[in-house]
Amino acid sequence: MKKDIIRKTIYSVVLAFVCIIWVLPVLAVVINSFKVNTFVKTNTFDLPTGEMNAGFSNFVKGMTFGNYPFFKSVMYSVVITVLSVGLILLFTSMAAWYIARVDNMICKIVYFLCVFSMVVPFQMVMFTLSKTADKLKLNTPFTIPIVYLGFGAGLAIFMFVGFVKSIPLELELMWVWNDYLLPYLVLDINEYRTIPIHIQYLKGSYGTVDLGATMALILLSIIPVIIFYLTCQKYIIKGVAAGAVKG
Repeated sequence: MKKDIIRKTIYSVVLAFVCIIWVLPVLAVVINSFKVNTFVKTNTFDLPTGEMNAGFSNFVKGMTFGNYPFFKSVMYSVVITVLSVGLILLFTSMAAWYIARVDNMICKIVYFLCVFSMVVPFQMVMFTLSKTADKLKLNTPFTIPIVYLGFGAGLAIFMFVGFVKSIPLELELMWVWNDYLLPYLVLDINEYRTIPIHIQYLKGSYGTVDLGATMALILLSIIPVIIFYLTCQKYIIKGVAAGAVKG
């Protein structure tokens, strides 16, 4: 009995320590988003009190910096995320159902090709993919979901085949919402910017970066993801666990 209590106590302490390590970067973003830029580097983990406190000025500066509206970036991020996740779920679920139900050589080959595509690093195909998307006019927020469908189909089909009804939609959403590289390579960034791209362009003269404003926009970008995860965490964990067991 005592051994069980000691074991559980040790597990709790270790897991609490791991949780603290995971939360520290998010906590640093929250703290520094309310801090004057000059103190972000020198007093990173100090609370924004006194002369270090910038209030909400970092948020205002981040959203009004440059000549590209921040809310326009939010709109394009929402459009790309919703369309991409919708296409991925619609087409890969149908493909996975057929692969799972029809037991023939062609389905097996297609399934293993999907699995193989998961081990190919994005860096190996990103330039070819960018050039192909540009030639096919897939470089707008309304057409880039087709690119996401092609690149994300392998993982989605693999998970759907494992357990069709338990695919965690939330994981697909968070992947597309936070993605920086693919929209940066495919979209015309002078015309279309997602939130990660907008944050990247928070630079002043001579390449200087306002870290306070950057932290503020990062905080704004992760708040929807955190809210979505907290709301749907039961389904995310259930879906991942089911897919891992039956995949």
